[in-house]
Amino acid sequence: MPRSLFRTVLTALVAASCLIAAPALAKSRIKDIVSFEGVRENQLIGYGIVVGLNGTGDSLRNAPMTKQSLEAMLERQGVNVRDNNLNTKNTAAVMVTANLPPFSASGSKVDVTVSTLGDAKSLLGGTLLVTSLQGADGQTYAVAQGTVQTGSVSAGGASGSSVTKGVPTAGRIAGGGVIERETGFQMVNMDIMRLTLRNPDFTTARRVADAINAKFPGCAQAQNPTIIATRPPPGMDMISFMTNIENLMVEPDGPAKVVIDEVAGVIVMGDDVRISQVAIAQGNLTITVQENPAVSQPAPFSQGQTAVVPQSTVNVEEEKGKQLLTLGGAPSLKGLIGGLNALGVTPRDMISILQAVKAAGALQADIEVM
Repeated sequence: MPRSLFRTVLTALVAASCLIAAPALAKSRIKDIVSFEGVRENQLIGYGIVVGLNGTGDSLRNAPMTKQSLEAMLERQGVNVRDNNLNTKNTAAVMVTANLPPFSASGSKVDVTVSTLGDAKSLLGGTLLVTSLQGADGQTYAVAQGTVQTGSVSAGGASGSSVTKGVPTAGRIAGGGVIERETGFQMVNMDIMRLTLRNPDFTTARRVADAINAKFPGCAQAQNPTIIATRPPPGMDMISFMTNIENLMVEPDGPAKVVIDEVAGVIVMGDDVRISQVAIAQGNLTITVQENPAVSQPAPFSQGQTAVVPQSTVNVEEEKGKQLLTLGGAPSLKGLIGGLNALGVTPRDMISILQAVKAAGALQADIEVM
C-alpha cells in the first residue's frame, strides 16, 4: 500500500473513532426553551345560553339567572314572556371560554369550551346562542355560537339507577368562535425583543446569548437568569432576525432537582442529582392484633352466668435481613437509582428515604413536593 494512501486511511479511522467516542450533547433549539415577548395567547370569557336540551337543562326555579337571561333574550326578539310562568328545562346558563392565539386575524376561528353554571344535567345536543367573548380589558374579541359536543355517554333506568361516562356538563365547539378584533401587536416594529427562558438558569441564559452573538455579534445580552435581550443588526427587521436565531442549538442547563408527587407515589430526578456518602437502613414493622372470643361456662349449681370473654393476641414482626447500606458518591443517575433499588423499597418508601437524606444534608439537590 502506498505511504500516502496508508496515511489517508489511518487519518480517517482516527477521525471516525473520535466521533464514536464523543459524548452526545442534549442540545435544543432556542425556540423550544424560550418564550418570545408578546407572542402569547390571551384568555377570553363570556356568558351565554344553551338551548335545545332534552330536558337536561337548568330548573328555572333553582337557577334565576337562566330565567332572567331567557326572558331578556326573548324580549330582544320581540316576545314578552315576563307575565308568563316559564317552566322549561331545555335551556342552561353557561360560561364560555377560549384562547385567542397570537397574531390572530379578524375572521379566523378558534375552539371554545362551554361549561354549565346551574343545575343542568347535560349539555348533549344543545346549541350555544351568540355569545360575545371579552378579554381582560373588557373589550369583545370574539363571538361564539354552535352545537356543543360533550363526548360523554349517559344512561338511566326506571328505578333511578344511572351510568355516566365522561363529563356531560362541559363540552367544546370546534371552530365555534370567530375573531372580531385583533390585539394590534406589531412585532415587526419592535427594536428590542426579550427572550424569556421557560426554566430560568444563569448558565442557560449565558449560552443562549453566546449562541446568538456567535452568529450576530453584539446583538444579545443576558440580563438575568430569565431574560435575554436581543436587538436585530442594522438592515434586518425583527421577523427576519427571529427566524435566524430561533433554530440555533443550545445545550440547556439547570439545577439538580427531585420532584415528588406523594399522592401518586411518583419520583422524578434529574441527571445532576448526587448523594454524598451516607448509610441508610430501612425496615418494615408489622403489628397484627387478633381477637379470639372465648365462652366462659360457670360450674354447675354455682348460680353463675355464661359470658363471652375477649382474648386478644398481639404479634410484632420486623423484617429481617435489612442492614445498613452505604450509599453515596454516585457518579451518575444510574448509580444513584441502583443504590436505592438495592434497598428493595417501594416508591413511597423511597420518598421518605430521599426526604430523610435531604434532612441529613447528603442529598445534593432541591426537593420539590407536589
